[in-house]
Amino acid sequence: MTLNKNRMVREIGRRTRLKNRDVQSMLETLIDVWTEELVAGGRIELENFLVLETQTIDRGKNAGTITSGEAPRIIRRVTLRMSKKLKNILQQIETADKDETSS
Repeated sequence: MTLNKNRMVREIGRRTRLKNRDVQSMLETLIDVWTEELVAGGRIELENFLVLETQTIDRGKNAGTITSGEAPRIIRRVTLRMSKKLKNILQQIETADKDETSS
């Protein structure tokens, strides 16, 4: 199952009893704010969930080549790390799944 934007809007609207258009506006604004923060080189940390941050990588003078010419020397990459709490929850599920299959 995939949680796309439309399903997310409907589910948040159902749970909060907000109008779907208000939820959609809030969600689009949140994405804009996050995008601006990451483009500015910032970091987004949602406690007990995840961390998003932008890394700037300098590949040096000899960055290599690509088929269309020179490869970029500087690369900007967004990385995602899950929180310790989320990691523990996922590990507990994995352990329970292993216990069920070995029984």
